[in-house]
Amino acid sequence: MADSLTFGVLLFEDVEELDVVGPWEVLGFWASHIATASVRVVAVGPRVGMVRGAKGLGLLADHAVDEAPPLDLLVHPGGDGTRALAKDSAHLEWLRALHERGTVLASVCTGSLVLAAAGLLAGRPATTHRSYLDKLAKTEPSADVRRAARFVDDGAVVTSAGVSAGIDMALHLVARYDGPEAAEATRSGIQYEAPQPVRGSGA
Repeated sequence: MADSLTFGVLLFEDVEELDVVGPWEVLGFWASHIATASVRVVAVGPRVGMVRGAKGLGLLADHAVDEAPPLDLLVHPGGDGTRALAKDSAHLEWLRALHERGTVLASVCTGSLVLAAAGLLAGRPATTHRSYLDKLAKTEPSADVRRAARFVDDGAVVTSAGVSAGIDMALHLVARYDGPEAAEATRSGIQYEAPQPVRGSGA
């Protein structure tokens, strides 16, 4: 693992709350209690301050997207707000720029539709919420849509299925960056019982 890592979790209006706080809890617990290197988890939004989630929860962004620190990884949640983001040229260009700089992009639920709209799932294996698998295939016809996977790790891009699957993806990311023992310690620490089996999928 690198000596220091900065992970961002994206916030936006009408984001699905568990898509945010599930990965945040996993990554934050690991960063605070398990990781031996310095790991910082930050909330990134359209502006500094509060956004309102799909079910009314207020979430506070630490950094605006255009002022965020360099990110090793960005978690892009899903939710109703992704419909607008998938058509937002500035947002899509920002994602492409992150990708070009080497930031790992990890989507939860319909966040993958935004990555697809940015052209970042072309030729890649990917997944999304089960109700949007056909839409993902239509948005990016060249994607290899993994319909049974809880998450798919294709190296520079990681996608997960719907909502709670973001927790499994985040635990996988802990294992990827810090090993399976760290992921197991994190899972135990947050008292999460993963679905059995967790059907992850690599490239």
